[in-house]
Amino acid sequence: MTNLASRITRLPIAHDPAQAAEITAQFSDLGAQAARLMGAVSGSSPYLRDLALKERDWLATAFDDPEAALAAELSRDAALAELPSMLRQAKRRVALLAALADLAGVWSLEEVTGALTALADRAVDLSIRRLVEDEVRRGKLPDATNAGGMVAIAMGKMGARELNYSSDIDLICLFDETRYGADWQEARQAFVRVTRKMTAILSDNTAEGYVFRSDLRLRPDASVTPVCISMAAAESYYESVGRTWERAAYIKARPCGGDIAAGERFLSTLTPFVWRKHLDFAAIQDAHDMRLRIREHRGLHGPLVIEGHDMKLGQGGIREIEFFTQTRQLIAGGRDPSLRDRTTVGGLAALARQGWIPAGIAEELTALYRAHREVEHRLQMIADQQTHKMPVSPEAIDRVAHLAGQDPEAFRVDLLARLERTAELTEGFFAPPEVEKAPELTERQSSIVDGWAAYPALRSDRAQAIFRRIRPQLLRRMQEAGHMDEALMSFDGFLRGLPAGVQIFSLFDSNPQLVDLIVDIAAVSPRLSVYLSRNASVLDAVLGGSFFAAWPGAPLLRAELAKRLDAVGDYEGKLDAARRWMKEWHFRIGVHHLRGLTDAFESGKEYADLAEAALCALWPVSVEEFGRKHGPQPGRGAALVAMGSLGAARLTSASDLDLIVIYDADGVEESNGPKPLATRTYFARLTQAFLTAVTAPMSEGRLYEVDMRLRPSGRQGPVATGIAAFRTYQMEEAWTWEHLALTRARPIAGDPSLMAEVEALRRDVLTARGGDARILSDISDMRQKLAAAKPSSGPWDAKNGPGRMMDVELAAQSCALRTGDGARRVEAQLRVGRTAGLLTAEEENILLNAYRLCWRLQAATRLLTERELLSDDLGQGGRAFIQRETSMNGTLADEMAARSGAAAGVIERMLAEGPQPRAPIP
Repeated sequence: MTNLASRITRLPIAHDPAQAAEITAQFSDLGAQAARLMGAVSGSSPYLRDLALKERDWLATAFDDPEAALAAELSRDAALAELPSMLRQAKRRVALLAALADLAGVWSLEEVTGALTALADRAVDLSIRRLVEDEVRRGKLPDATNAGGMVAIAMGKMGARELNYSSDIDLICLFDETRYGADWQEARQAFVRVTRKMTAILSDNTAEGYVFRSDLRLRPDASVTPVCISMAAAESYYESVGRTWERAAYIKARPCGGDIAAGERFLSTLTPFVWRKHLDFAAIQDAHDMRLRIREHRGLHGPLVIEGHDMKLGQGGIREIEFFTQTRQLIAGGRDPSLRDRTTVGGLAALARQGWIPAGIAEELTALYRAHREVEHRLQMIADQQTHKMPVSPEAIDRVAHLAGQDPEAFRVDLLARLERTAELTEGFFAPPEVEKAPELTERQSSIVDGWAAYPALRSDRAQAIFRRIRPQLLRRMQEAGHMDEALMSFDGFLRGLPAGVQIFSLFDSNPQLVDLIVDIAAVSPRLSVYLSRNASVLDAVLGGSFFAAWPGAPLLRAELAKRLDAVGDYEGKLDAARRWMKEWHFRIGVHHLRGLTDAFESGKEYADLAEAALCALWPVSVEEFGRKHGPQPGRGAALVAMGSLGAARLTSASDLDLIVIYDADGVEESNGPKPLATRTYFARLTQAFLTAVTAPMSEGRLYEVDMRLRPSGRQGPVATGIAAFRTYQMEEAWTWEHLALTRARPIAGDPSLMAEVEALRRDVLTARGGDARILSDISDMRQKLAAAKPSSGPWDAKNGPGRMMDVELAAQSCALRTGDGARRVEAQLRVGRTAGLLTAEEENILLNAYRLCWRLQAATRLLTERELLSDDLGQGGRAFIQRETSMNGTLADEMAARSGAAAGVIERMLAEGPQPRAPIP
């Protein structure tokens, strides 16, 4: 329990000492502290003096326990006829109590505004419910349950629980038309009456005063729509013509009266409208334009002075801090729900926590906001006027200073300093930078740049205006990076592929570091530039704070994606979410590789981790979706098995994924679901459903390309195989090449016991089949067929040809098969071969040297181009990247020929007919 009179920590200075003494005497029976407070307050505020005199008897109770007094007022109820009078009395009491607790330093800003907002919520809710009940009594509505489906959405300060002493309350009144079927238009007429009568109850200024002035103009298309509209009509409006300022307004939106649950459902449907899925830096320009229009309309331009300054809308005022916060929330809140705080102070704290603004700036703006709001409150306490403007006369300013508990001169100095600091912190965020002068271009370069005007990304006036600001910086950075013609042509390909430009140009405009990144990419990797133009949203991830952090690994990636998918309601939404997530991480790996933060082997492992995480997180989602129709998986279900490069956990940026599916129905012949399927059909269709989930081109593109030709019997075999049949096939029918493929098989998703059995079976097959006398001749035949089908395209072909990557991988797999070892990676398989005596240490080193050079070149090639790498096609940036990755200069082709030639000799020796393993090497 808090005794207000005994806990006064800040006592205002009386503006009129004589009047203060008189008022003090009138309240002497409340106690010395209370009487002194009333005298000091009333001497500066006629409004509070009048309230205190009207509620003199009630004040004694309020002073003893303000929290209980507030709770009692908020719990009051009344029939419709008595409601207006009861609410007006409650408003007087709550406003007086909040003011005294505020001025005495007992309540914080949030407690004061929270008390006023709680009263507003109660007043709105009671008014709606009583008026709906009246409509039901009159036969105009069928049912008053949950206010008949009508809800008031609190906007602005009321929505954020930040009401002032003399605030308007901004409301949007809606009703759930689905409750009324064909009669919804008649219901709308009743709700329009309810809204108008509610406004009168709250806003009419009677002999007892008013409750809250109510403003309904924030509703959709307010000039032509009725004061209460259906939720469907409102949703349609926002989807079709909703504007940025309306998106910003809905940051603070909150159901405050009537059918709260229906209001929450409505706000949930607006989530895609308010919170865009990509970073929305275009909102900065919209907010800047809005600020300028407000200032122009209100005549708020000019030098910053205290006299007559608008604390809300003027330079350095409250709205500047609110715009700063809300705009940042709009930019990133679509990707990060933790930023969606309704309050200004909470929003600043959330932005700081997530790294969108420095913590020091958030703390400073919070302090400035609270100080500004305190001055705003003092202005409104004086005469209960909805004003935000400082007085013009020195005497009136002195009165505000006294209510703030400050010496008038110190008050002026402090206030001006706060306004100037607020303007300094916020103005730079909104004001577009000055356009720098464009660098000199050659005739050819100018021709390329002139052609940009015809691209789709620059078709709108707004996109052109933003691009004009960033173009000089882009061109200057290309010059500084060197190889400008190459970078310009690559950037031209990027720009040509963009379907729209406003968002991406705004991103560059607000984040100059992205310009450096795009120039780096354009100067080195045309393929990554094209990827970026098709998936420009991946740049959002660069600004997320962890883009250059250490690689998290497959388990953490899997958990992150699973959490993201859990947050999406529908199945197609989950598939698109998985695609967006994968592309962001895929782009990150490429950028890290391009900039030398990782090498080819690290990036190869990261691409494999990413693919594994994506498949493992999506597998249970697909299984669950399929099970809705056909029931859960029979028996132990299916296991997803990675083959090829994914099984060996090493991919390039362009690798497709080799997969097979093995299931164990455990004797169950049919699934148990709404549409049951025979077991074999069930798992075949489940596999197809999963393949569709991974490979289908959706709005976010494909997740991966998948190849299932490594399953038993290849294209002719079923897409899913029972584990017993798989064992029989591998032991009795499979070809040597299928056993070689099994050396890299790795179960990655499914029932753990089934995955363990598949792994045990893999090792059993390798052990049983590794001694087959036909292995060497079969592998020799395979090499010849591969050489004929995929000959080397030239000296820069790292993949195909004798002694190159595929050839060394084949030799490594033969070591694992012949020894029955479970190793999957090339290095581990060759080590097994050396240990078993199939290779000497020197031969192992020859093969490893060839493979490592080939892999580095292959990984770099796939990042640079979709085609085979030809030296003449590489720009200077691409050649520099290749040289760095392979540690070679002009000798790469010669080194490739030498290493692959030596490796080919070792492989031919290994595969010669009749050699027996030598004594194992320790």
